[in-house]
Amino acid sequence: MTQIPIRSGLGNRYLALDVLRGMTIAFMIIVNTPGSWANLYAPLAHAHWHGFTPTDLVFPTFLFVVGNAMSFAMKKLNEMESSQFFKKVGKRTLLIFLIGWLLNAFPFFDYNEAGEMVFKNLAEVRLLGVLQRIALAYFFAALILYYGKEKGGWIFSGIALLGYWAIMALFGDYTLEGNAAIKLDKILIGESRMYMGEGLPFDPEGILSTLTSIVNVIGGYLAGKYIQKKGNTAQTVRMLLVTGVVLIAGSYLWDVVFPINKKIWTSPYVLLTVGWDLIILSVLIFFIEVKDFKGWTYFFQVFGRNPLMLYILSGVVVETLSLIPMGDTNLKGAIYATLYTSWLGPKLASFLFAISYMLVIWLIGLWMDKKKIYVKV
Repeated sequence: MTQIPIRSGLGNRYLALDVLRGMTIAFMIIVNTPGSWANLYAPLAHAHWHGFTPTDLVFPTFLFVVGNAMSFAMKKLNEMESSQFFKKVGKRTLLIFLIGWLLNAFPFFDYNEAGEMVFKNLAEVRLLGVLQRIALAYFFAALILYYGKEKGGWIFSGIALLGYWAIMALFGDYTLEGNAAIKLDKILIGESRMYMGEGLPFDPEGILSTLTSIVNVIGGYLAGKYIQKKGNTAQTVRMLLVTGVVLIAGSYLWDVVFPINKKIWTSPYVLLTVGWDLIILSVLIFFIEVKDFKGWTYFFQVFGRNPLMLYILSGVVVETLSLIPMGDTNLKGAIYATLYTSWLGPKLASFLFAISYMLVIWLIGLWMDKKKIYVKV
């Protein structure tokens, strides 16, 4: 199998990237698998609409890490002819997109009103999602950087952020029901293949907002190139830190006229998340690379060495537990009730279930790492 564009392949020369990737996967599992969605601590829930919580940083950080790793991989890609480039990048894109779509379809069957098991209508399976956005953002970022190099990345980022603002302002408003992104998705995707988690057909990983998500990948790429040029030094840490603070300040100034919003991936949301990613990366580089404080990093390296596989397993395993009947509930519900809600308060029980589940997935990753099993796409 070919390799997903998430591994830097530089080992300890850039351990901070592997740790950041692992931290992102660990936190992603925690926020995606609470014991109960009705009982969440505020930082572990997405902002209802406008606004920002720590959970809203997880997905864009994954895109940032993809771009950061791409800054190392692009050297080989730039040496390829166009036909080879499109074959390699296109294959990765299609595979990641397909895996994401199949996860939407899993477990491929449902129950009708009579309680009979029926296969899902694949024509009505949600088309887009997290992995699909990663695939598309990676593809277009790679395309832009292959032909435009760093300068092209800067130019595209500026045009995309300002252009998206103009589109959203001219062709709708900033509400859930009236934004331009939902209008476009209804036309091109169709309501039956859109996400229904908001109570109406709306896809937070829709077509139009993919435009700005590409900038998160490019932001990671540009940061990676800067680190390669300047090295893992105190000066690099300062520059990343200052740039991150400037971007965050800019995002809140922009928020006055264009709200920070993860679900429609607004332009100030991109500035905010890239800013925070630069700050977090600068802190990791300082402690891991500059101060050589690495003894604590292996836990996150386990997640970082099999990111795609562990992310997929985290969704498949909990879904499978929910399919196994257990009295009046299912196996997941029985475990949750017996080990958590029987003696803990609702929010603490939900949180500790998520932590425990993350650790179970980590143990799978640990076993894979010890056996040198690395699943790559």
